[in-house]
Amino acid sequence: MTKDLKQIPKKLPWNKCRLNGPKPPLKPKQIWGIRTRLQIAKRTRDMALFDLALDSKLRGCDLVRVKISDIAVHGAVQTRATVTQRKTGRPVQFELTEQTRTSVHAWLQIRGNRSPEFLFPSRIDRSRHLSTRQYARLVDGWTTLIGLDPKAYGTHSLRRTKAALIYKRTGNLRAVQLLLGHTKLESTVR
Repeated sequence: MTKDLKQIPKKLPWNKCRLNGPKPPLKPKQIWGIRTRLQIAKRTRDMALFDLALDSKLRGCDLVRVKISDIAVHGAVQTRATVTQRKTGRPVQFELTEQTRTSVHAWLQIRGNRSPEFLFPSRIDRSRHLSTRQYARLVDGWTTLIGLDPKAYGTHSLRRTKAALIYKRTGNLRAVQLLLGHTKLESTVR
């Protein structure tokens, strides 16, 4: 009887050859490489999305739902913005760097102030926002542009990037917790 059990082939786990655990943040050299490639290719929307992802430190589901009114007033991109997170229901405030304001302004010039108010509308249905899955595909493409393995990086890598750089410079974990909108310090430590 035990002999029969040994002959049954084992089913492989779905994540056998995948990287497990948190995805790493991007390094400054990688950020620079992606920005350069997006500028050369004149991918204005992608540049604005990439810059906003880094500055806002928002989850992908929150980033794609950003509305024009959240970051711009009368066509002028603000230096600070506040977005309410879907996961926690809490507002998160963030600053927009000059580079991000420039790239978002350039995208607004191309996009125009058409309805709906989503900053990054879907190409399929203009009344909806860019899907989180499409955003993930874009991130995979950006990492591939500079020769990185897209399996090693994801949308959460962009969320972590600025927080990791700030923590590296200051060593202030509480500040990073506030920037990421975490309620528990343990989440930030992870």
